[in-house]
Amino acid sequence: MKVLVVEDDRTVGQFVQRGLEEQHMQVDLVADGQAALERASLGPYDVIVLDLRLPGLSGAEVLRTLRDRGVATPVLVLTAQDALESKVQSLRTGADDYVTKPFAFEELLARVEALGRRPKALAPPVLEVGDLSMDTGKREVRRAGKTIELTPKEYAVLEYLARNHDRVLSRTLITEYAWGYHFDPGTNMVDVVITRLRKKVDHAHKRKLIHTVRGVGYVLK
Repeated sequence: MKVLVVEDDRTVGQFVQRGLEEQHMQVDLVADGQAALERASLGPYDVIVLDLRLPGLSGAEVLRTLRDRGVATPVLVLTAQDALESKVQSLRTGADDYVTKPFAFEELLARVEALGRRPKALAPPVLEVGDLSMDTGKREVRRAGKTIELTPKEYAVLEYLARNHDRVLSRTLITEYAWGYHFDPGTNMVDVVITRLRKKVDHAHKRKLIHTVRGVGYVLK
């Protein structure tokens, strides 16, 4: 089983990592929300153990973003926040389980194992727009049957456009999806990535799929 542990308290994080590794699990440990989002988006993991109080992106923002991106990996929230409201909100946002600190490691282990035994979801969808296809499980992109090599950010932007094809997406929405909620909205990185995507996706084809809507953003259609 492969587990991602997201915990900014070094002592707690290493304790959980060591305990799970002793059960022959492969464990990655990160200490902030942005790193968690990047690791979890690339995956694949069988379970994510997620603290809510994190530097940068909060655990709640990480969870919400993963679910918005269609990442269905089971998430176990591990937090000191024991208020009923926090638990209800986390479960409604997409958490699969919720454990409060202090905790007994045996209980945490049993819950991680239970989430790991859940039947896997149906095969991730293949997104198709015209002759462009994106296998979101294998993270493979093809146009007219020819494979296109993309960087992680190029893939994230194109996937967001494909999931919302025929809908104009603003630069702000694209920035939040691909770079996180705290990325500087004044940057031109979206335009830079779109330019690279046009060269890779549209350059050799008469029909262009990526379109600019001046003053608004971009659309894939």
